[in-house]
Amino acid sequence: MDALLTTLQTFIGRTSTDSWLFIALAAAAAFALTMGVSALVVGVSDPIRRRLGHLSESAAPDSFGAVLSQVMRPLATVLIPRQDWARKRVGRLLVHAGYRSPTALTLFYGIKAIAIVLFPVIVLLSSPLLPQVPTFKLIIYAIGAGFFGAIVCSMWLDRAVERRQRALRAAFPDALDLLVVCVESGLGLAPALQRVADEIGVSHPQLGEELALVNAEIRAGIERGQALKNLADRTGLQDVRGLTALLVQTMRFGTSVADALRVYSDEFRDKRTQSAEEQAAKISTKMIFPLVFCLFPSFFLVAVGPAVIGLIDAFAGAGR
Repeated sequence: MDALLTTLQTFIGRTSTDSWLFIALAAAAAFALTMGVSALVVGVSDPIRRRLGHLSESAAPDSFGAVLSQVMRPLATVLIPRQDWARKRVGRLLVHAGYRSPTALTLFYGIKAIAIVLFPVIVLLSSPLLPQVPTFKLIIYAIGAGFFGAIVCSMWLDRAVERRQRALRAAFPDALDLLVVCVESGLGLAPALQRVADEIGVSHPQLGEELALVNAEIRAGIERGQALKNLADRTGLQDVRGLTALLVQTMRFGTSVADALRVYSDEFRDKRTQSAEEQAAKISTKMIFPLVFCLFPSFFLVAVGPAVIGLIDAFAGAGR
């Protein structure tokens, strides 16, 4: 610190070109620091710049996904089914899992091909750690690892679909109640969907995104019935499909949307109550196996164990 102060006093005390150069560089550094801090503050506080930043961040994964799809396309073509129905089935599962990108099918089969190749390679590379395993068994293990890689990818997709549908199913009753309130208060179907999407997007972002997408399709010129059918196809839920059919039928015959939603909400509430009662009735049957295999052995051990030990001691004393 003393050396730095001495250097500063030396430069300030001089009137040569070096001292002026030092002062100019210090002023430029202070100016650059001030401009950088001000730009950062303006970028954070300005809504336009913040929106542009979000758009650029959201566009980056799409470009990366497109590049990754081009890289994985040769691998994916080996596994992509030739049958159109098989491709549609996997594409439908990907949509139900929330992957609506055009490159989702290619990426899925590309990752599946990598898993099928990578797992056997890992088994073969670990062969020095298992010298007692014969080569024939090692090859069988490698083939089994390849099948395991394919099964893991399919299981992951099924679990992703199940997890997203569970989240949508849990959010649907709240969204339905909000939709009934919005429609009965005088809003049209499209503004009501947008309002419900905005309100429910905080607690249930998956369903909020789907409803916002329905409203965006309606604004883009797609017929409301078709937009609602697209919602049912994207979610894959029977409850949403029933609501979609009800709204399409209501718009076709010109009946009151609010009354139809109120009736469907009451029926859906009764359906949820019946489902809860059914699950409660199954608890007694499901508890049999935990009780028999977990609780009863410990109970008999505590209740009968001392008597058995007493009998063993009694017979041992009598034998002496």
